[in-house]
Amino acid sequence: MPRRARSAPASKRQSWRRRASPAAAPPKPPEPAAPAPAERAREEQDRRSIVQAVLYRDGRRVSSPSSLAETFRLLRDDPAGMAWIGLHRPTDAELRALAEEFDLHELAVEDAMEAHQRPKLERYGETLFVVLRAARYLDALEEVDFGELHVFVGRDFVITVRHGAAPDLSAVRRRMETDPELLALGPEAVLYAILDTVVDGYAPVVAGVQNDIDEIETEVFGGDPAVSRRIYELSREMVEFQRATRPLVGMLHGLMAGFAKYGTDEELQRYLRDVADHVTHISERVDGFRQALADILTVNATLVTQQQNAEMRALAEAGFEQNEEIKKISAWAAILFAPTLVGTIYGMNFQNMPELHWAGGYPFAILLMAAVCLSLYFIFKRRDWL
Repeated sequence: MPRRARSAPASKRQSWRRRASPAAAPPKPPEPAAPAPAERAREEQDRRSIVQAVLYRDGRRVSSPSSLAETFRLLRDDPAGMAWIGLHRPTDAELRALAEEFDLHELAVEDAMEAHQRPKLERYGETLFVVLRAARYLDALEEVDFGELHVFVGRDFVITVRHGAAPDLSAVRRRMETDPELLALGPEAVLYAILDTVVDGYAPVVAGVQNDIDEIETEVFGGDPAVSRRIYELSREMVEFQRATRPLVGMLHGLMAGFAKYGTDEELQRYLRDVADHVTHISERVDGFRQALADILTVNATLVTQQQNAEMRALAEAGFEQNEEIKKISAWAAILFAPTLVGTIYGMNFQNMPELHWAGGYPFAILLMAAVCLSLYFIFKRRDWL
């Protein structure tokens, strides 16, 4: 691939960069003690943020610089080389140094500084900027963890800026180094390998989510009261998963549309088509998961409503049975109250009660009690109280 010009004129640089480079500025006298500690501090910061920086020539590793400054210097001295720089949560100063060295666009650098970007593909001149959302399934927590990856692809460099634990780019590097012929195809081959790794990382997530959905279905029909929360949380994860996978379909088709214009190698074209097929399949599965969760949530709401109705019906039946028992008790209490009332009246022993000195008073009282009790019994029986 033709190598980009290293000494771009100042008029082509971005407005936010400093116009005067160190080479063009007049030399300044060194300060007495500050330069050495400051330089050591910058190199130490580079080592903390740089996961790995490697220079390749013809698909084979030639050096592994320990700082950005050393990487820039070695790449300038090797016109046929390619730099692959991996960064993890870099500082603003490091990204600005990369932007100055590789002529990265201001908007792309700003996006790389901030996470929470949606997957996209932008071309700024000869540099391709790609944002990817990687995912991994955490078995212990039964949830999906998302990471973010920003990739700058130029004629002789690949820069990856990773936010989060996923994906494992060291595995991508090892894979590419075991296939020098593929790596010799240049930065585009590295980009496609990264895309393939990100997409392959979705497969365990799909399997884990499918297992979760199967468990949720069992819990729904088992009447687990906590399943609604699990359905809601998994639905939110599927929304994030959908946002990570759906834009990739259009991105990969956009790359395939530029095969002829940018002279993409035929092997890479086949590689990209395979990745696009996997992305389409994953995106369809994610759409199906989201619809399945929506259906499960509807079924769960229906089952919960039915369960509540059954409980209300059981409470109503219990109340009805309790009312029937109360009516029976009340009826018998009224029947037993009648002879008690008669007996109480004639048991007051007043002197002027004529029935007390009547010879038929006792049979009359007994018959009165029996008549009242039988009358009440038949009345309550007719009203189904007994």
